[in-house]
Amino acid sequence: MRLTHGIALFLSLALPLAALADQTGPKRRVLAGDYTGGKKRLAIVDGDGKILWEQKINNIHDVHLLDNGNVLFQSDWTKIVEVDKDGKTVWAYDAGKANGNEGKRVEVHAIQRLKDGSTMIAESGPGRIIEVDKDGKIQKEIKLKLDKPDVHRDTRNARKLANGHYLVAHEGDGKVREYDGDGKVVWEYEVKTALYSAIRLANGNTLIGTGNGHSVIEVDPKGVIVWAVSENDLAGVKLAWVTQVARLANGNTIIVNCHAGPNNPQIVEVTKEKKVVWSFKDFKTFDNALPVAQVLDIEGEVVR
Repeated sequence: MRLTHGIALFLSLALPLAALADQTGPKRRVLAGDYTGGKKRLAIVDGDGKILWEQKINNIHDVHLLDNGNVLFQSDWTKIVEVDKDGKTVWAYDAGKANGNEGKRVEVHAIQRLKDGSTMIAESGPGRIIEVDKDGKIQKEIKLKLDKPDVHRDTRNARKLANGHYLVAHEGDGKVREYDGDGKVVWEYEVKTALYSAIRLANGNTLIGTGNGHSVIEVDPKGVIVWAVSENDLAGVKLAWVTQVARLANGNTIIVNCHAGPNNPQIVEVTKEKKVVWSFKDFKTFDNALPVAQVLDIEGEVVR
């Protein structure tokens, strides 16, 4: 998939601008980040592709639009920032220089602002999840189980659940693990791919973006697949590196389709029956490595 980056850039330059920014279905604002080519941009764009807010980035694997309107994201593998609507940095943390990580190889692929105002950070390399306060002091730490330790592949996205547990996508191990508040593995599902994300749904099932498995799967607590969208299931869309996923209140699923090339949308919304009802493709503002996105202007609650 990585070989398509240069091809995608060449094709994007050759296509007319009208074909480079396109939404099908209702027009929505989208917060998205791309870390390749000449773009290296995190931006909010409107339904016509106009940039409403942007920041330059290097590497990025997670992003959140916060309730206060600020955006929490990575500007590189170790650097985490919260930026307001005017582009001012109001909070910053460097995982490579804090809390015992000085001189160590560290990469961060998951962050989350918690209800108490602290920030959850999953650290690949040190193999841990920490929660830090606004001053960067550790409030909680749990160690992660790693079958194949690797500073770049220990984790991808991770989320703290309402019950205090942590749901972690382990890319290198090809497994989703749920840890309790003390760090004990209480549930595990083997995906056998370089997966990217896992979220716990209201019905107790787990929705997984399988990365290079080119699919989304929903598994029940017993590990039975109850719903899936595979590489060639969607009319006119080929799924590539499936990264972030979200289940909407109406039962539809948002899929971020990374490294798929300019002939495919970067984000799609699909029904339970696997019908595409909305899509986003913008190779004017972004490029072919768009792994993170939060779709705005959706009626009802988004389950993340």
